[in-house]
Amino acid sequence: MVVFAGILLLINAVYNVIVWPRFWTRVTQDPRARDEQGRATKFLTVHAVLISIALLIAAVSAVAGVLVLTQG
Repeated sequence: MVVFAGILLLINAVYNVIVWPRFWTRVTQDPRARDEQGRATKFLTVHAVLISIALLIAAVSAVAGVLVLTQG
């Protein structure tokens, strides 16, 4: 069960690292991302925060997965 948890954490990390940066490029190209003056809108800011949190969780999952697999 411990090995399964470690592998699942690593899969989660890889998935998030693949998916969220691609989503970020779509968000930045969205017309709602910038106002008429070219400034970032709340749409862009909120998505930047959400994607940053997701990537942070991915990093923590990767570290936890490695630790679980090396300790277990």
